[in-house]
Order: sequence, then C-alpha cells, then structure tokens
Amino acid sequence: MNVLTFRGALLLALSVVSALPCAPARADRLKDMATVAGVRSNQLSGFGIVVGLDGTGDKDIGVTLNSMRGIIERFGISMSRQDLEAKNAAAVMVTADLPAFAKPGQRIDVTVSAIGKAKSIRGGSLLMTPLVGADNQIYAVAQGPVAVGGLGVQGKGGSSLSVNIPTAGRIPGGASVEKMVENDFAGAPSVVLNLNTSDFTSANRLVEAINKRYGAGTAEPLDPTTVVVAAPKSVAQKIAFASELENLEIDPGEPSARVIVNSKTGTVVISKNVRLTPAAVSHGKLTVKIQEDVAVSQPPGAVMTPQGGVIGGGGGQTVVAPKSSISANEEKSPMFLFAPGVNLSDIVDAVNKVGTTPSDLIAILEALKQAGSLRADLIVI
Repeated sequence: MNVLTFRGALLLALSVVSALPCAPARADRLKDMATVAGVRSNQLSGFGIVVGLDGTGDKDIGVTLNSMRGIIERFGISMSRQDLEAKNAAAVMVTADLPAFAKPGQRIDVTVSAIGKAKSIRGGSLLMTPLVGADNQIYAVAQGPVAVGGLGVQGKGGSSLSVNIPTAGRIPGGASVEKMVENDFAGAPSVVLNLNTSDFTSANRLVEAINKRYGAGTAEPLDPTTVVVAAPKSVAQKIAFASELENLEIDPGEPSARVIVNSKTGTVVISKNVRLTPAAVSHGKLTVKIQEDVAVSQPPGAVMTPQGGVIGGGGGQTVVAPKSSISANEEKSPMFLFAPGVNLSDIVDAVNKVGTTPSDLIAILEALKQAGSLRADLIVI
C-alpha cells in the first residue's frame, strides 16, 4: 500500500468514526450484552475412522490399521493386520459443540479432521464415533458422509495440487445427542447474568434498568461482570421472565480509550475517547546510499586488447583500485504540536500532514505512549 492510499484510507475510516458522536445513541439489547450463567455449550470430541477414500488415506499408519481391525472384529470377523491396507481409510478427530438444553435424539453438526498421513478425506464416510465430554462420558454419536470444501490431488511423478484444506470437513447434523447436560436453570431461585465485557458502568445501568422495570431490589450487582436477578419459582414463569429480560434495552458504558495496531497489515484503529497531553512530534527519514565503483590505472602508452590483455606501456602494470562513494540524505519533516486534550480528528489531521506510512504511524504512536502523552491503551496485535 503506497503512502497516498494509506493516508486516504485512514482519513476516510477515522472521519466516519469522528462523526459517530453526533449520531443519536442507541441502546443495546441485554441478550447482546450478557449471557445467562449455566446456559452454555459444551465441547465434545472423539477418535474415528473415515473410509471410502480414493487412495488418499493413511496407508501404513499403525493406529489406523489397528482401529480398522478392531472395527471389523466387532462384526465377528477375524483378520490380521497384514491383511489390511489403509490407503482408502484415514484416522480422524471428530469435534462438536453440544448446545445448552440439547435433548437426546436431536442432531448437531460435527467437524472431521485428519490426524495421520491422509492427503484428503474428500468422498469418505465417517464410521460410528462416540463423542465424549471433559468428564469422559458419551454425550453424542457421530456418523455419516464427510463434506469437504477443499481438493487435493497428486500425480505419480510426485507433483501435487491442493485447493483449500482437503484434510478437514464437516457433517451437517452428523451426530445424534445421546445424553443431556444437566443445569440448574429451572431450580435456581435467581437468574445470574454475566456481561460479555466487564464494566462498572454497564453493570450499574443494567441493575437500574431492571429495578426500574420490575421494582427496587429485583437486581443486585456482584461485581462489574455479574448481576443477580430474583426470578419466579415456576419454570414457565421463569422462562417468560428471562425472555423479557433479554429484550430489555440497556445503554452500555463507553469502552476505555484504546489504539489497536496490527503490525503485520499496518491497520490502526483509534477509539472515540483517545486523548493526548501536550506533545511535539518530529518524524523524518535518513537515507544512506553507498555506491561501489572500480578505477583502472594504466601506464602511458598501454593499449587494452580485445582479449583483455595490455600491450605497450614500457613494462608498467595496470592497477585496478576500488572506489566507493557514500551520500546521506535526510528528509525535512515539519514538527507538529499536539495541544492539550486534542480529539480523534486532530490526531488524524496532524499525522496525515506528515505523510506517514503504516510503519511510521505505528512508530509515532509507540513514541507518544512511551512519552506518557497518549492517554489510551496501545495494543499491538
């Protein structure tokens, strides 16, 4: 990205952000700000075998061969490991998220990922795979054809072509829930709300909004993240109460001032409340150029032949001497002053006057932070 493009993009993006405070504030729904404690998904995983591959499997991996042998023996068929070849099968890990309140018989999506030497699991089918939770209990069973978005092919000469990731795929609705994860939502005397972002102001405004709607003492904050709300004892009434709660509109507190810098892409995001104390900034570039050359000295009367030899010159010798020239050029960049309490648009205007590149802007921001002038959290990702 050249300097002009970067300057234009930064000015356009941050000009839009600068205009945001003028727009009317809009409250957020509680369901977008917080979650109900205990109402959460659980991670499941399992080891399985994908079969039916077109020669792109694990081939001679021991764990795959032993697993295939164990599966076959379940059907009462005895087979030695030497009789098997896993070129059409692959060992995989199967993962899934079990949603809250999922009941036995419901279907969930699973992700299938190869863990061996398989080149691709495209066109394969996952054999019956138990999925266990962190407590090593079986909560679902997965099986079915794997849908792979990638493509991988290899020729006999060793040449290969890979598009996306052919060693991972999904099975939509590929697992059947076998066991429900119990939670205490129905029996708890209250509904506990956890804010997605810990903030004293947001927690206080949430309590005020609930108490204004349902009466004083209905909600109490435990900390900047958690708010406890008294709820009806009846399960049906509690569900209706939770439905009303999650649709309440709350005006959250403004986030802390932050400057986010992506050092890889040069992206810089400056939040609304960034401020600067008085500071003077000068940013320039010093360019040093070293040029190497060769000086040739020949004796009087000497003549260079087409073959590179020298004739004449009274017996003198041709001397070749290296010659170096060094020059330095420093760009003159004006010093600009940040007055006390400057806002977002002032920062953008001042930085753009210097004509910075992404790396230059990052250097300026880091220097301002080290000088104690940048009143914001500088986060480099």
